[in-house]
Order: sequence, then C-alpha cells, then structure tokens
Amino acid sequence: MKTFCKAVTRGRYVIIAICLLLMIPAAIGYKNTKINYDIVSYLPSDVETMKGQDILSKEFKQGAFAVVITDNMSTKQILNLEDRIKDVKTVNKVGSVYDILGYSFPVQMLPSDIASKVQKGDKNLILVTFTNSTSDDATLKAVEKIRGLKKSIQVAGMSATTLDTAQIANSEVIMYVIIAVALCLIVLMLTLDSFFVPFLLLGNIGVAIVYNLGSNLFLGQISYITKAIAAVLQLGVTMDFSIFLYHKFEYWKTQRDNKLEAMDEAIAETMISVIGSSTTTIAGFLALCTMKLTLGVDIGVVMAKGVAFGVLTVVTLFPALVLVFDPIITKTAHKSVVPDLSFIKRFVLKHYKIVLTVFVIGLPLSYYAQSRTQSYYNLTAGLPSYLPGVKANDVLKKDFKIVSPYFILVDSKMDATDVKKMVDQIDDLKGIDMTASIAKLSSQGITEDMMPDDIKDMVDNGKYQIILLSSKYDTATDQLNSQIAHVSKIAKSYDKHAIVAGEGPLMRDMVTIADTDFTNVNSTSIGVVFVIMLFVLKSISLPVLLVLAIEFAIFINMGIPFMMGTKIPFVASIVIGTIQLGATIDYAILMSTKYLEIRQGGGDKVQAVSTAMDASLQSIFVSALCFFAATVGVGIYSSMDMISTICSMISRGALISMIDVAFIAPSLLLVFDKVITHTSLGFKKKGA
Repeated sequence: MKTFCKAVTRGRYVIIAICLLLMIPAAIGYKNTKINYDIVSYLPSDVETMKGQDILSKEFKQGAFAVVITDNMSTKQILNLEDRIKDVKTVNKVGSVYDILGYSFPVQMLPSDIASKVQKGDKNLILVTFTNSTSDDATLKAVEKIRGLKKSIQVAGMSATTLDTAQIANSEVIMYVIIAVALCLIVLMLTLDSFFVPFLLLGNIGVAIVYNLGSNLFLGQISYITKAIAAVLQLGVTMDFSIFLYHKFEYWKTQRDNKLEAMDEAIAETMISVIGSSTTTIAGFLALCTMKLTLGVDIGVVMAKGVAFGVLTVVTLFPALVLVFDPIITKTAHKSVVPDLSFIKRFVLKHYKIVLTVFVIGLPLSYYAQSRTQSYYNLTAGLPSYLPGVKANDVLKKDFKIVSPYFILVDSKMDATDVKKMVDQIDDLKGIDMTASIAKLSSQGITEDMMPDDIKDMVDNGKYQIILLSSKYDTATDQLNSQIAHVSKIAKSYDKHAIVAGEGPLMRDMVTIADTDFTNVNSTSIGVVFVIMLFVLKSISLPVLLVLAIEFAIFINMGIPFMMGTKIPFVASIVIGTIQLGATIDYAILMSTKYLEIRQGGGDKVQAVSTAMDASLQSIFVSALCFFAATVGVGIYSSMDMISTICSMISRGALISMIDVAFIAPSLLLVFDKVITHTSLGFKKKGA
C-alpha cells in the first residue's frame, strides 16, 4: 500500500495526464453506446408474450406497429399517403380499410364493431408495420419521417411513444447533470473550507462518470432510465469518498513535515475505509441483477461500475489534483458553515428510550404503509400529455374507443369455422370491444379474394394467422389482465400453441414479474449487505440492528406515496429500496465502527456512543446533503414521471436515512450494548 501511495503522490502529473487522455476513448464510447427506450424489451425472452413478439418479428417481419390517424382526407388522398409511407425505410406493410373496399364501397359494409374502429367522422386509421423492433433507431427514424409527411396526420402506438420518450430524454439529460452539479457545488461551497476544492471534487467525479458511461459501450446498450440517472446517482453516492480523503489530507498536513507524506497517509486511510464502505454500495446495486426484468441488470451493473470507478479516481486522480492545486486551495480557504449538530447527541443521550419506543411503534406502521403503496405499469401514463404520441393515443381512445388493442396468434391452417367459433366466444367476454379476423370478414361477405396480398400478408403468413382484439379496459389494469387470461384459455382450447400477444399481454407479464422482482431484489440486497457487514464489523448483532434501522428509513420513504394517495412507476417500487440501502448503510457503519473502537478500547457505552456521534454526525450530514442535492433537482425538473419519481424518492430517502441514523442508530447502540459486546469480536480479551 505504501508503494502505491508513493507512486500516486510522486507521479501526480503523469496520473493527471493519463486520466485526461483516457477521457478521449471514454467519450467516444459514451457517444456510441446504444440507448434502449423500450422497457418492454427487458422482459425475459422465455415469456410467452415475448415469444409472440419474436414470431411477429421473424415470421411476419413485423417488429413494430404504428397507427396513422388521418383527418379530413379523401379516400384517394389516404391511398396516396399509404404509398408515401411505404417508401419510408424499414416500413414493412401499410394497410387501411380502403385497401379492401377501394373507392366504391362504404365502410359501413364492414361489421359494425370493426367499422367503428377504422373510421370516425372525418378521421380514418392506417396500420403500419415496421421490419425492425419497437425501439430500434431505424423504426424511430421511420416514425419521425411519417409524422413529417403531412401536418394533419398523427402517429399512435408504442413506437410513437418510444420516440417521444427518446426525444424528451435526450433533450433533458444534459440539464440533469447541470442541475445536479450546480446544487452539489452550493452544498460543497458551504460545507467545505475552501472555495476551490468543490471544483476539484466535481472534476474528479466527472472523470469517473465519463469513464463509467464510456465503458457502457461493452454492454451493447443501456436503458434510457440508466442513462438518465447514472450520472446523478454516481455523483451523489461517491461524493463522500473524495470528501473523506480531503479531510484526512488536511489532518495529516498538521502531523507530517511535508504534504507528500501527508497525502500518503491520507490515501492509505482512505483506501482502508472507502474500499470497505463502497463494497456495501456495490453489493446493493448488484442485487438488482437478480431481477427477471433485465432492466435490473442494466441499472445494477452500470451503477456498480460507477462506484468502482469512483473509488479508483478518488485514490489516484483526486490526490494528484489536490497536491498540484494545493496553493490555490490554501488561498481560497474559508470557514465552513456546517451547523453544530451536538444538540442531536444531547437529545439522544437523554431520550434514547423514547427514540427507541418511536422506532418500535413506527417500524410495523411504516412497513404497513409501504406495503400498501401502489404502482402503475402503463408506460405512457408517466409521459407529458403534450407529446405527439400521447396525443395520438388519446385520439384512439376518445374518438375510436381503441383503449387496449392486442392480438392472438393461431395456426394458419385452423379451420375457418373453428376460428369463427373461437372469435364468437371471445366476443362474449366482458370488456371485449372488437374482434377482427379473415374468417369474420369472410362471414360478412368480404372474402380473401377481395383482399390485396399486402393486407393478407399482414395477418396470415401461411404458418400463423393473427386475430385482432380491442378491449375497453386500460393497459396494466386488473380488469384487462383478467380478460387476457380468459382470452388465452379460450384460444388454447382451439389451438394449444396459441399465443396472446401485444402491449396489454406484455404489461400483464410485467406486473407478474415485477411483483416477484420486488421481493427477490429486496431480500437479496438485505442478505448481501448483511453478510458484508458481518466481515466489516466482525459482529453478528450489529448488522441486524443497522439493517433494521435503514429498512425503517426505507419503509418510511416507500410509505409516503400511500399516505399521499399517489401511485409510483413500478420500476421505482423495485429499485428504490435497494439503492437507498446500499447508498446509506454506510452512514450507520461509520457511526458503529467508531462506537466499537471506543468500546473495545475500554470506554463505557455512553462514552462510546457520544464519541461516535461527535466523529460521524457532520460527515453523515454533508454526505446525505450532497446525495440529496445531486438528485432532488432532477426530480423536480424532469418531465418524465419515471425519472422524476425515482430521483425524488432517492433524494428524500437520503434525508430520511440521515435523520434515521442520527437518532435511531445511537439509540440502538445504547439499548443493545450488552448484546453487541457479547456477539462481536474484540471484547472478550479486554473483559468488556
């Protein structure tokens, strides 16, 4: 370790140069990393609905769908528009009712339930399929091109809202970083003793963030959620590593003859402390990899990498920067304005039994509240209403009563009579608004011979045929999920290999998987963090007590939406607990480590807790405040509810954990002192 520390301090200029040069490939990697804006694509590939998507993509060459809504256009103009849409790159098939009926026959020739879904007043619908997947760059460009063909048309469907998501995410992500940096800068300016050090801190973390985002190139792609929150989360989580080293350097400057030796000592102490504490944070993020929804792997790996890069730059680049710019740091010194927090210690030491009583009563109540917090799974519900894709979807719902369209894939060779029987049974289900199939149209006198090949190919490729459905129920609701289950049962009674697919069924699977993920991720993160704390603290009882304390803070944070009567995006419900546990358990470890040190040295419990609070409260306050600052602004600014909610809950969680550790953790140490001393290493030899 001494060799490493000396290599850093003596080679500081070389380290700075190397780090700056590495920014070039990292920036190139960041620019070329593909971003996935389709959350549905993270469903496991073995889920039946994903198999349905795979069949559409490979067998029908229909990776994605869109619905073009025309307004006040004649039949000839609609057919001409179809020809123009066909010329757009990656568009596969284009069809409307007029491809079947032509110029001569009225739409009223169709079955009434179908007619109402293709024409309403002056508005008509055109179905467009794309060769590539919903979130593929080529598909999104095609949707954008179609939107530009005529001002009066609107484009609805998942690809349209995915394009909206991409555009708004890309337009806001830079502001996320600017807001986070600005707010952190204010906090650091006030809490540190130099006006220049905050710039070094943020510069150092900025380099680590670029390294992390650049290395995502090797992952193939990352989600837009990961891209949006990775930088601000990494900033908030790793900030205290740099602050710790800076404080150690300032201390050792008073104890050593020159600043190089002082920095050697500071790096050595930081490595011992930070590597241990960062392990729990990394473990918390990696727990997300247990999610069946592979979005968890996406977020977990990127954030774990981010913490690792943060530790690396803290013990290499940051010491080099501090040494090089030490004269400027000295010239810009000022008095820190961190408030005196000794009143908390006095209150806890005097009223710790009352505090613990509040904890004991509050723990089950907060658990109940968080268990009642509801999530929503409709991916468009959290997007601003002014977006063109959202507006188009609203037109489908309000004017055409197309709320949740989905479809069934059955054997192409199924007898037409059986298809009609199956469709008739499905028509009788509550909430089914429309069904459409070749067999149903044929029974109304519109035979296959009357249909152009393009239309037939869209719904029958010789191996599978598609039956379209429209439900009155919204996506991801209990009513629709129940309806889909009944549709699937009926379809499989006629064709055991039938698959119910589309957005509604995909969201149904998402609901099921998310419920499992919530349980798995939380239990895994608690288990992994607990095991790491066993080794770090060398105690059996302390990990239990400290995890309980942080879980109390998590329950409060997760229970607030229930108390406010609001729903949160399902992704937030899964990841918040793990992120909050991994990022803030260090607060409790910091305090309890000092407590153990004093107790093992012969001090009594009151002295140990008092000293531990003196040594840790200000550090916890500054760290939590930085974490809060890095995320709260993004939570307020973002117009996407998914990003806004995640960041708002993380920022709130940082403050709740700070208060929780300041009051609950020392109270637990005082009350369970005997248990701790009898279940921790280092006491028996000293007779404690």
